Amino acid sequence: MDFEKALRLLLDGFEARGIRCAAIGGFALGLLGAPRATLDLDFLVHRDDLTALHVLMLSLGYSRRFVSENVSQYSSADRSLGYVDFLHAFRRVSLGMLDRARESAPLAGGRRLRVLEREDVIGLKVQAMANDPARAAKETADIEALAQACRGKLDWGRLEEYFAMFKMSERLALLRARFPDA
Repeated sequence: MDFEKALRLLLDGFEARGIRCAAIGGFALGLLGAPRATLDLDFLVHRDDLTALHVLMLSLGYSRRFVSENVSQYSSADRSLGYVDFLHAFRRVSLGMLDRARESAPLAGGRRLRVLEREDVIGLKVQAMANDPARAAKETADIEALAQACRGKLDWGRLEEYFAMFKMSERLALLRARFPDA
């Protein structure tokens, strides 16, 4: 996947259509200081913008592989555009995440991308573990990498809410013990 090419097309389309979204997942980790390899782009998108998003994705040559109440997944026959996944923001918590999203440092070409705050990215990682326990090792590694990169900057109160929401407070205690000054 050519991330620069795909992002340029997506960001132009999001802006032209007023699509409210922010980066999440592996690409967001890199923007937040904890880079790791990723094969796709992931976004949180406002549910009211899903129709405009679908029209955009089709216009860019993507095909929708899957859609549910919570997620849309797209792929392109053009390998340089790769895969793009969207989580749908419609609950109070996810809409709050989207509202708090901030612009990233400039990307190639000076473009900026909205990215979720680090605590909100961690919150989605906690949700992913709750939804699929087989992902726990991968999600925990991502959470720990972000905690390491953000020492002294984490809002532990917001993290407590996310971990408690998914009945994983013991995991938060372990994280806090490993990164007491995060």
